[in-house]
Parts: sequence; C-alpha cells; structure tokens
Amino acid sequence: MPFTLATWNINSVRLREALVHRLLTDEGPDVLCLQECKAPVELIPRAAFEALGYRHMVARGQKGYNGVAILSKLPLREVGAHDHAALGHARHVAAQLEDGTVIHNFYVPAGGDVPDREVNEKFGQKLDYLASMRDGFRAEAPRRAILVGDLNIAPREDDVWSHKQMLKVVSHTPVEVAALGETQEAGAWVDVTRQDLPEGNLYSWWSYRARDWSAADRGRRLDHIWATPDIANAAHSSRILRDARGWDRPSDHVPVMATFDL
Repeated sequence: MPFTLATWNINSVRLREALVHRLLTDEGPDVLCLQECKAPVELIPRAAFEALGYRHMVARGQKGYNGVAILSKLPLREVGAHDHAALGHARHVAAQLEDGTVIHNFYVPAGGDVPDREVNEKFGQKLDYLASMRDGFRAEAPRRAILVGDLNIAPREDDVWSHKQMLKVVSHTPVEVAALGETQEAGAWVDVTRQDLPEGNLYSWWSYRARDWSAADRGRRLDHIWATPDIANAAHSSRILRDARGWDRPSDHVPVMATFDL
C-alpha cells in the first residue's frame, strides 16, 4: 500500500490552521505529522481537518508549548507516547497503521542558545532527551517503523548554510551531532531524505530574524524522516517544500515529505 507522509513543525496549529489546510489541500499527504502544536489536544482544530478527509488523529498536547499530532486519511491507532528524560513535555506520540507500520512523531528540545549544559539547563535537557531515545531503541529495536519530526539537529555539513560558522551554534555542534548519531545507530534508522537526495545543501528551517530569508538562505535541515532498514528501500520521492516558508504568516519550518510503497 503506497502512502505519502509529511512532517512539519507548524509553530502553533491554531494560529496556522489555514496553512495546514493549504498543505492538505494542495499536496494531499496520506499522513501528516505536526510538531509544536502549542495547544491542548481538545483545542486542535480537528473538525476542519476531518472535513478534508483526515478522519484519524492521535496527539499529545499542552497549553502554549510543544505538542505533537498525527493526522491521517488512513486508519491508525495510538500505540504510545514516551516522556523521554522525564521532562513532562508533550514531545512524542506513536501510531500504527493497519499494515503494522508504526509511525513515531518526535519534537526534540531545541536546546536554548548556549551549547553548554553546565550553564544552560535546556541544552542538558536536549542531550538527556536524545540519550533516552537512544536507550529506548537499544532496549527494544524498532521494526517496520518510521520516525519523523523536528529533531532540532542538522547533522551533516551540507545540512547547514555554513558548517564552519555553525560549529558553535546550537543545532550543529559536534556534541549534538554525535548524540543524534548514537540515537540513529541505536535503532539502525535510515535517513530517508538523504537516501533519496544524497548530494547538496538541504534546509527545512530559516530564521524569522532574516529580513529576506530566501535571499540570505541561511538554513538548516532540522526536520527529518527516518525508517528502519526493513522498509527503508520502500521509500522514495523525498522532497522539502521550500516555498511554504514564503506563505502568509509562515512557520519558520517547512514540510518534509516522502512516499512509501508498503
């Protein structure tokens, strides 16, 4: 059964409901994973999405912060949500499709501004969260699974606009890249986007601070789609919807998509 999946840090699903509507209408992914919904589950505008055919949803939410949701045209059931590092945050939810494929939707902590856990609690929380993810995958190896979300790390040199200038900037520091690598290795996850698009600069986030984000093009690839080796070769048609960064009142992230022939 082929299906197309999209992941998007929407930066408030209520504020940007119209943008979600546009994506669902224009692109029609079968499954959409949202991060940073910034709403309790009951305030997610579910009826509007159901009207477009997305009748299934699993989510975790909290008022004003974090929050993850999976919207789907395909039937699915919730199969858990982990509070990694015991932060008490709504940062993960998982759902299973009828064919047995499990989809994990993650929103990894951003980590603040200073890449030093001794002076920045948020950076320590980020590293602890990744370590908890790693340990979970080591304890129970995932099978027939897809992991998506805003992982808040751009791991490769060509995932940032300037590797040299970003080495001391949270999201591309060596300690973060190593932590994400350990997490990926623990589940034997395959980076689907880079499997499809192995060469060249790829970005999914551009700062609001840039006067002209497109001209400056100081991007980072923070949003990812991974798959376990047993289904990774079924993935294709990966793309990043750069144009969405220029939509009206945009998120600073754009959707990342892939199709799976399962």
